[in-house]
Amino acid sequence: MIQGNVPPKFGTRASLDHLRGVVVTAACILAIAASAGCSTGTDAVDQAAGSNNRFVAGDGTVQILKVRDRKAAPRVTGKLLDGTEFDLGARRGSVVVVNFWGSWCAPCRAEAADLEAVYVQTKDAGVAFVGVNVKDKLSSAQAFQRTKKITYPSLYDRTGRIALQFRDTPPNSIPATLVLDRQGRVAALMRKAVTAAELRPLVTAIAAEGS
Repeated sequence: MIQGNVPPKFGTRASLDHLRGVVVTAACILAIAASAGCSTGTDAVDQAAGSNNRFVAGDGTVQILKVRDRKAAPRVTGKLLDGTEFDLGARRGSVVVVNFWGSWCAPCRAEAADLEAVYVQTKDAGVAFVGVNVKDKLSSAQAFQRTKKITYPSLYDRTGRIALQFRDTPPNSIPATLVLDRQGRVAALMRKAVTAAELRPLVTAIAAEGS
């Protein structure tokens, strides 16, 4: 039995229910405060906007899906920033954190160190990270990875094709982060800049499901 303010152990149904309560409260606060995000139209990237990026405050949405409500992620393939081929389906069996970002987006720069920290802390537990760089010059995206010392890979998706494939859980803003469970289903969505303090327990709980 959970008493007082002691949070449940990760990996249990109670732990995800506890996280849902915490993040819903946080999302309400963030929505009121217009948490910073760089939206590029209604579908994460406004392809009609050409090379002009539009900066619009994100809504701070944080959504954690119950197992019965999760939908399979679309097939995602493409080239990484270093030119090698990537297939998201090959990561099935791992929890996968998918972060949509651009070097031109200030909240993306702010969250970069937190994402890298959670990646380093969780990769030995079967957690993989992949970024999706959108509406950017290749050289700018590559420079961002170097200067921010990001060690996980990123897909180069200038037109926003990948974001549009996530029809059931559209990212809608930049930055945005999806967490896929080990069966390749979308388990969580965050339309905001993330922090290590909120992302790590969420990823840990999803990674521990069924163990």
